[in-house]
Amino acid sequence: MPKYSIVVPFHNEEENVTALYDRVKLVMEQVGDSFEMVFVDDGSRDRTYRLLEEIAAVDSRVMVVKLRRNFGQTSALAAGFDHARGEMLISMDGDLQHAPEEIPEFLARLEEGYDVVSGWRTHRADNLLFRRIPSRCANWIVARISGVGIHDFGTTFKAYRREVIQNIPLYGEMHRFIPALASWYGASICEVPISNPRRQHGQSHYGLSRTVRVCFDLLTIRFLLRYMTRPLHFFGTIGALGMLGGSGLAAWLLVLKVTTGYSVMLAHGPIFVVAGVLILAGIQMLGIGLLGELQVRHYHTPGHRAPYAVDRIVRLKSSEERQLR
Repeated sequence: MPKYSIVVPFHNEEENVTALYDRVKLVMEQVGDSFEMVFVDDGSRDRTYRLLEEIAAVDSRVMVVKLRRNFGQTSALAAGFDHARGEMLISMDGDLQHAPEEIPEFLARLEEGYDVVSGWRTHRADNLLFRRIPSRCANWIVARISGVGIHDFGTTFKAYRREVIQNIPLYGEMHRFIPALASWYGASICEVPISNPRRQHGQSHYGLSRTVRVCFDLLTIRFLLRYMTRPLHFFGTIGALGMLGGSGLAAWLLVLKVTTGYSVMLAHGPIFVVAGVLILAGIQMLGIGLLGELQVRHYHTPGHRAPYAVDRIVRLKSSEERQLR
């Protein structure tokens, strides 16, 4: 089994595939320990998969996972993590905006005992208005929500111990919040400065629309970190307050009806409706909380469904594997 797994998702990166492979291979051969490269083709429509297939045909250390369609970066990373065999996993982008030459720094921090090592783009070459400012705001919010004191949650350039990453479910845009989720499991986290050169080939797959989706994921992270295993505490509290408020208004209207004899609907019709809505809404919130508890129970049972569909896996058998047959 390899000690290190380099996981790289690709989507229409035909101009960067070969260069990235050559640089990663050179760096990891200099590290000296056993390694593998897990390249995930996330529904590319150019020659990306063909190039990856050619690489896997001549290098047994390369595994290519081809997804049936474009599932997104998070699901592509999940596919790579699921098929990686290394004790320590390094993830990075396939557009060469992450320098493979910086991988040894991540590995050194893992060897020091950290569970998660996150890259920190100290000097970004991205657009100021649409990339750097939204990213800085999002990073500040996530740091306050999670209590994890790192500066850059958004970069894919990270390193993990296997036992940490295999406990974190990945979907949506959650790959950028892995350090926050890992902190919930008690993982030790640090960050290392990395470079962020401009893309030389191909087109960026990031835009302002992704920033909007990330904002919604921030709400999810807030909820997960506080109520991941006890959703009834959140929905139940809201439901109980609604039922209590509605019951209080209904009791007050009942007292008025008994003591004065006036028609409640004529004198206080809107309040009567509000009381009924609060009670019904409270019951619904309690029901949602109970359904959430059932989902938590389902999550902790085996047999999770993967958020991707694999078309094929290409890997050249090593000489040791051929001798065992």
